[in-house]
Amino acid sequence: MSSKTVVPLSLATVALAALSLAGCGSQGGGSRDQVRAVGSSTVYPFAKAVAEQLAKSDPSIKSPIIESTGTGAGMKLFCAGVGPQHPDIEDASRRMKKSEFEECQKNGVKEIVEIQVGLDGVAFAEGSKGPGIALTPEDVYKALAKNPYGKPNAAKTWKDVNPALPDEPILVYGPPSTSGTRDALKELILGKGCDANPEMKALKESDKDKHEAICGEVREDGAYVDAGENDNLIVQKIEANPKAIGIFGFSYLEENSDKLKGLTMSGITPTYQTISDFTYPGARPLYIYVKKAHLKAIPGLQGYVTEWSKAWGKGGLLAKLGMVVAPDDVIAKSTKAVADLPVLDGNELK
Repeated sequence: MSSKTVVPLSLATVALAALSLAGCGSQGGGSRDQVRAVGSSTVYPFAKAVAEQLAKSDPSIKSPIIESTGTGAGMKLFCAGVGPQHPDIEDASRRMKKSEFEECQKNGVKEIVEIQVGLDGVAFAEGSKGPGIALTPEDVYKALAKNPYGKPNAAKTWKDVNPALPDEPILVYGPPSTSGTRDALKELILGKGCDANPEMKALKESDKDKHEAICGEVREDGAYVDAGENDNLIVQKIEANPKAIGIFGFSYLEENSDKLKGLTMSGITPTYQTISDFTYPGARPLYIYVKKAHLKAIPGLQGYVTEWSKAWGKGGLLAKLGMVVAPDDVIAKSTKAVADLPVLDGNELK
């Protein structure tokens, strides 16, 4: 048994040394021979498609391993350290938080490259036979918040939330707390709905932590069902129950347009156009984060990052899969980031 444990330790030591050399600009090979990416379930299908495209275009490169862990859980794995036992890339359906950046720095993940790969929307949908409920951020907040405006949530039906809505039980299948989609739901929808109340808006200035708890915590009494990181499962659940609503990335809505219909948010339907021009309230950017120290040590990592830039344009691979193409200025900035690999300094993060 002892001989089996010594070998990986020795390999890890060699690889860590190689990664250290790579970070200093020297050539070096790690003990892992394929790229590993973790993170967002929303970005997952796109990251996987880019990995498959890379393997086709260069058979000498092993197809990268892509894991759907959720953005938050992926950040923990990504920021845990440098070396072959840690991922090379974090796929994220929101921007890295300042606290995550600081965790990375603390664990020696000093050089991080941030690249925006496209856009997405936090879509609300129901089965094709659903009643066609029209929502606003305020409706969603009152329906899903644990303590709307500081009081326990007693709403049982959508009509309890807003008399204009159907007298149907609130049943929403959505992402877990580890998901970037959940973070986007909190920031883009629940937060806006909460801050429609002047007292809550004032609370944001006077007590940020209390504001975040009141505005961002989701109820746990069965009205909101945490469906895990598998967005396809949410699709299946709402397809099977016409009275249920699902929350997931826009690409899943587009991919299943024969089974689902998108719900309007403040009168705006989630579409390619409304997300790309940010008129849809739930529009958000998608990112990948790359460990610069791994670029020379992990075979195929540079090629994989470059492959993204070949796939994200208008009419490109990612657009065909349902990703919303970023505006031209963002694409130009992202393409430059792939070429120059600028290091994120953390000052712009929240």
